[in-house]
Amino acid sequence: MISRTLRIGFVAASVTIAALLAGHTSMAQGVDSTAKKIGNKTASVAVKGAMKITDKTYKGKEGPGGQTVYIDKKDRKYYVDEKGKKVYLKPSEIRDKQEN
Repeated sequence: MISRTLRIGFVAASVTIAALLAGHTSMAQGVDSTAKKIGNKTASVAVKGAMKITDKTYKGKEGPGGQTVYIDKKDRKYYVDEKGKKVYLKPSEIRDKQEN
């Protein structure tokens, strides 16, 4: 038979291991979330920089949330979202730029 002290030791070790694994999981989720945010911001900045070179900026106009509006080679209007993706706009979504 396993002695009582040995059983208590196994239970204590199991609880400790479970707590450590749970701590690593939550820490990994935080790192993953931060990495995604940094990746999205980097993509957005890179795409916006490329758009300033390749496409025209629609002067005096802005998107529904105050975003810079670009015009591509096919005369389509769009803005770049926070994840670095192009969001094409309908004419009704483009408004005159608000002065601060």
